[in-house]
Amino acid sequence: MEDTYNNRTSLAKGAKDMVKEAKRHAAKKVNKAVDRASDEYSSHHNYSRFQDEEDEDEDFYRNPPRKDGEGYHDNEEGSSDATEGHDDEDEIYEGEYQGIPSAGDRKQKEGQVALGQPVSDAARDRKGLEQERQADEEELAQQYELIIQECGHGRFQWQLFLVLGLALMSDGVEVFVVGFVLPSAETDMCVPNSSSGWLGSVVYLGMMVGAFFWGGMSDKVGRRQCLLICMSTNGFFAFLSSFVQGYGFFLLCRLVAGFGIGGAVPIVFSFFAEVLSREKRGEHLSWLCMFWMIGEIYASAMAWAIIPHYGWSFSMGSAYQFHSWRVFVVVCALPCVCAVVALTFMPESPRFYLEVGKHDEAWMILKQIHDTNMRARGQPEKVFTVNRIKIPKQLDELVEMESESANPVSKFFFRIKAEIHGIYLNLMKSFNYPMRENMMRLAIVWFTLSFGYYGLSVWFPDVIKHLQADEYASKVKLHNNERIEDFTFNFTLENQIHKNGLFINDRFINMKLKSVTFIDSTFRNCYFDDVTSVGSFFRNCTFIDAFFFNTDIDESKLIDGTEVINSTFTHNKTGCQMTFDDDYSAYWVYFINFLGTLAVLPGNIVSALLMDKIGRLSMLGGSMVLSGISCFFLWFGTSESMMIFMLCLYNGLSISAWNSLDVVTTESFPTVRRGTGFGFCNALCKMAAVLGNLFFGSLVGITKAIPILMASSVLVGGGLVALRLPDTRANVLM
Repeated sequence: MEDTYNNRTSLAKGAKDMVKEAKRHAAKKVNKAVDRASDEYSSHHNYSRFQDEEDEDEDFYRNPPRKDGEGYHDNEEGSSDATEGHDDEDEIYEGEYQGIPSAGDRKQKEGQVALGQPVSDAARDRKGLEQERQADEEELAQQYELIIQECGHGRFQWQLFLVLGLALMSDGVEVFVVGFVLPSAETDMCVPNSSSGWLGSVVYLGMMVGAFFWGGMSDKVGRRQCLLICMSTNGFFAFLSSFVQGYGFFLLCRLVAGFGIGGAVPIVFSFFAEVLSREKRGEHLSWLCMFWMIGEIYASAMAWAIIPHYGWSFSMGSAYQFHSWRVFVVVCALPCVCAVVALTFMPESPRFYLEVGKHDEAWMILKQIHDTNMRARGQPEKVFTVNRIKIPKQLDELVEMESESANPVSKFFFRIKAEIHGIYLNLMKSFNYPMRENMMRLAIVWFTLSFGYYGLSVWFPDVIKHLQADEYASKVKLHNNERIEDFTFNFTLENQIHKNGLFINDRFINMKLKSVTFIDSTFRNCYFDDVTSVGSFFRNCTFIDAFFFNTDIDESKLIDGTEVINSTFTHNKTGCQMTFDDDYSAYWVYFINFLGTLAVLPGNIVSALLMDKIGRLSMLGGSMVLSGISCFFLWFGTSESMMIFMLCLYNGLSISAWNSLDVVTTESFPTVRRGTGFGFCNALCKMAAVLGNLFFGSLVGITKAIPILMASSVLVGGGLVALRLPDTRANVLM
């Protein structure tokens, strides 16, 4: 009986030995070519430390040692499960994709905890789990840096650079398109002075909320998916806003468009940084910043070329008018549309996939990056040698569930509430020690730089327009106590004041009134036909037996006690008319903005080339201090040419600060909170823009001392705080 048992055991062992030998030789034969190809790389890069640790962890979880009496021993069959299928010569070859252990391999039978086996996550201390995950993230950061270096910098990064550049360009366009269309849109839609200015503020508010929401969502859903959604939202509502007629609907469309594009900046920089090696990050993120300024140049050039050409407009009756500024809005939506189309062909960030535990998806994308770059270099035979990548321990989160019986609308809002709460909790971790002080410094730098930059951006054009208005008003022609009878006016009257005039049996036919004011004048038996007036008013005038046909003269033009006696209004024009073919003021203001945006190109190039040589912090603090000093010299600007020169100087100096701040912010946060932290900083930027617009805009024409001193002091103060930030040049992307 005993001999039979021994024979059976020997037979089983012999069969297993044969199976092991066959598997070993098959694996060696299949991977022989891969092994030769990887020898070249393995002499330079070695991932064995990460692989060995992964293998040890895997074997420990799969085959925990068992305790029997005083010591440990093998299983009944005389061989340990941990070594079954392996021998001294068995090994894992570079270039062979092993995948990750399945979840079932690590599960214990329900209700059982073996001695020496780690306790389940639910029974362990939360702080201990977070410390374990932190260690995993540090290990992954080091390994990921080596992997990106193996993938190289080439065609894939440049393709992604162009795609993300279009998205960033769309953000730059959105910021400046509002200021360019604001005067025309408010005039076209007959917006009263009490409602003017809402357009600029509401767009920035939408961008502020969008930056925080989409930045946080990109840490949960993914960079590419969130960027596609927010860019599609911006493109659709920006395009729709060019066709709506009511000012309320126009505000709503621009608000939603701003909410969409608000996520572009935090997602774009997070996305691109995660496919760059450490030595390439500063320079190439700085080159990416150039697209934001290209968007500004694009918006300025299109405004200069399109908006003043009022003849480009068309109308359908008198109720629907599509003026040139609407054409400009459509043209400004094109970069966003192009970005959405191009983004559909790009993969997700592999660093994000690793952070959320999607090892296989991340490996495939990294292999795609490697193969794309190697083919472009003429080395298609070079093998991607990475087979295992460390993934951080995934912590279970308590998620409150909505009832299955709830209606879809309730589920949608419940999901949004849960996501916002999750983003808030993720943000609060950025304010925990030891990141608290650095987070506060970053927030101060973002706020001060944005307040000064956007405040001066709205103040410069308004000051130029104010100077032009003063010059225009100084050339006004004054007519007193005139008496005109039986005369036909069929030409343009511009920049005139008629006081105490008497017009009898006069005809105003097919004419234009531009900045013309009639004061205390009387019109008796006069005929008005096809008259268009912009900036023209009748103050305390009297109309007796007058006839109005196809004019835009209405109650808004008849002010300060004007009386209409026995007069008729027929087929009045609706809407506010914009019909002047040549508006010198508009041309000049748009041209000034165009010059100011061109001035940033040299500063952008210099900052990209010197980012890694000078250092992020030196460039950030120095640029802000120099910008504040140049802003102070605006005090001595007394002419348009002097103000334009100072505008160009200020823009050229400040761009280096923006580039450095984007790079520092990207490198300051770990991957799990990079989108959330950057989104919060960008939301502060937009809030500062709103405050800057309101504060600086209210002081135009009153005093220039307060805006200049305020902008100069906040920029210098923010620059000094920036110098206290930690240097992130040597950071790997945790």
